[in-house]
Amino acid sequence: MNGALSELIKNIVSVMEGNVYGIWLYGSTVMDDYRPGWSDIDFVALTETEISEKQAEELLMLRQKLQEQHPDNPCYRAMEGIIANREEYCRQSYRRLVYWGTSGQRITDAFSHDAFSRLELARYSRAVYGDKTWVLPEPEPQELIRAVRSHYETIRKYAVQTDERLYSCGWLFDIARCIYTLRYKDVIAKTQAGKWALREHIFPMEEPLRKAIQIREEPLRFKDDPQVHKWLSGLGEVVQKYADVLEKELNTAEASQHGL
Repeated sequence: MNGALSELIKNIVSVMEGNVYGIWLYGSTVMDDYRPGWSDIDFVALTETEISEKQAEELLMLRQKLQEQHPDNPCYRAMEGIIANREEYCRQSYRRLVYWGTSGQRITDAFSHDAFSRLELARYSRAVYGDKTWVLPEPEPQELIRAVRSHYETIRKYAVQTDERLYSCGWLFDIARCIYTLRYKDVIAKTQAGKWALREHIFPMEEPLRKAIQIREEPLRFKDDPQVHKWLSGLGEVVQKYADVLEKELNTAEASQHGL
């Protein structure tokens, strides 16, 4: 991964003609939870100068360019993040930024990190260029509760049924992380959230979470297993039962917030 990161940094700095304020990693790569075949390499790159249209076009295609130059290195495919002007990022108002995501990349004038990512960036990010401390404060506790509420509603809407992808069992980790955040106003790596939930006996049905942890720790071993695919495709009911537990925790947190 280090070689891929060095190439990423070198190319961003080159395109921006050295006008880069800082580049940070956050997420699984800095929380000792990076799993090849599952995890992303999350980053934020902030520039000193406004990103020109020409520079944005170069940065837009940079990830694909690096993949083509290094076809045997899966790290480039896993890179996700934004490249934006620092002042615009601090104002949360953009003329243009470059976004790399799971489904592709785009040049846009609208972007916002959710409260979980902002907390990770504020507390746990690691500068890989510029040796800079993070530029924005961490979110307030009430913002975290609202973010959990939003995530809970997403789970209820989109995780009633699951498909055969390994990421389907990721809903269980997301729920465990949300409960951890509600209790401690902090974030935790996905695998560690699952293990924490088992230690604390958060969920009445623990076997699905044990299996999910096994899959997450060795995703390349299970990605082509038909029995695992079958299990994943029927996980919706379990996810909703775990969401029942999250709902109770969330209601308690919201009531406490309002002094009820």
